[in-house]
Amino acid sequence: MKVQLKRFDFAKLIGKIQSIVPTKPSIPILANVLLEADNGQIIISATDLTVSMRVFGEANVTKSGAITLPARRLFQLTRELTTPDIEIEMTSPEVAEVRSGTSDFRIQGMHKSEFPALSDLSEGYQLLFKSEMLKDMLIRTAFAAAKDDSRQVLNGILMQKASSLATFVGTDGKRLARNQMDVETDSQDAGSYIIPLKAVDEVVKLLDEKDEDAKLILMPEKIAIEVSGCLLITKLLSGQYPEVSRVVPQKSESTITLHRDELIALLRQVALFTSEGSNSVQFTFSDGALQLTATSGEIGEGKVSMPVNYSGPKLEIAFNPHYFLDILRHCKDETVQFDVSDSYNPGLITDSSKAEFVIMPMRLEA
Repeated sequence: MKVQLKRFDFAKLIGKIQSIVPTKPSIPILANVLLEADNGQIIISATDLTVSMRVFGEANVTKSGAITLPARRLFQLTRELTTPDIEIEMTSPEVAEVRSGTSDFRIQGMHKSEFPALSDLSEGYQLLFKSEMLKDMLIRTAFAAAKDDSRQVLNGILMQKASSLATFVGTDGKRLARNQMDVETDSQDAGSYIIPLKAVDEVVKLLDEKDEDAKLILMPEKIAIEVSGCLLITKLLSGQYPEVSRVVPQKSESTITLHRDELIALLRQVALFTSEGSNSVQFTFSDGALQLTATSGEIGEGKVSMPVNYSGPKLEIAFNPHYFLDILRHCKDETVQFDVSDSYNPGLITDSSKAEFVIMPMRLEA
């Protein structure tokens, strides 16, 4: 293998893939990236055995070949180089030289045959999304997913496909986000896929705000996404995702309208008077007003209020303010709709989109 390429372009490719490389690899080869050069193209691959990525870039290939090199060392070296062009030449199946101007570096790698093979995608069927819409769907559901739950399925996003409708769900058992969008597909098959959060985070990084297509390839145990010269493949989480439809409240006739920015400001203020032991804010709805109260023996008491269109008997319910704030930040409109029936059942927050956000109540302090 012998290839010349622009250092800036190479650094950009590395930037896209470096977070896939595990910090504590289970086997030595996973600390390496696979470099392949052929037909005017350089391909860089990385995997942690759950999530894999392959990125493609243009290069001047004078000799085809492939080698794996230590990812961290290669990334660091590329950042430190200052010349506009670099050359990479494989001098043996396990050694490569990197040349930059008058500088010459020899890097010990591993044989390409030791690198895990990436999955065959020929059996999957495809969905087409607009990049910005898919990015929006993932961001507005991933925040509600669990980060390190013993129930593995909650550490991911559920994607359900039925006909030409895709539904995305994230929950940690205390809050829930559900969103839907139409997709282009030739298949009417229905299916459910639980995507690990690490893969979701990587997909969000890849997706641009541009009006371009992202191709999703679905298989029973893995999915892949292809966009902007990148291919990401991830294994799916196995297990039964909770039946979330049962916990999403129905919209009521007496929906409360809340001014989003005002409520965010007041919640941030009153949340300063919560503690780890008492991390809840009491919402008290009375005629035309919402009062927010937080009390902590160590800190003191905070009490704020705002006008709302509520009319009915006094209603008291408590929520984790940080979860409520997360939901409000992922809503889009100046005002949001809030549906709540009593002190013990979850509340539903919606905006003008198809998104639904559910938050579980906390025990009211005596």
